[in-house]
Amino acid sequence: MEDSKFKLLREGIVYDAIGMLSMSIPFVGAILDILWAPYAAMKMRDMYKGKEGKIASVIVFIEEILPVTDLIPTFTIMWLYTFVWKPQNQKKPQTIKAETDD
Repeated sequence: MEDSKFKLLREGIVYDAIGMLSMSIPFVGAILDILWAPYAAMKMRDMYKGKEGKIASVIVFIEEILPVTDLIPTFTIMWLYTFVWKPQNQKKPQTIKAETDD
């Protein structure tokens, strides 16, 4: 689990860096964002399953398609949410009723 967790972080940092690079190319960067946004959304959905992954894919699509928002590291933020900030489901202790012979 630890290896896959940090593999997701490494991938996310790479995808965030790619998304930020498009800002450094005037005029062409806007066209690259149009191509990058759907791909980034697909990768986010593949990396994080379930409802949260779908929501994050919509957010990363919007973030990548809008100008200037490329500076937001959406993949890294999603990793932090998933593995650091999100409260983990803790199992409640199970109570067992003991029968007594009285």
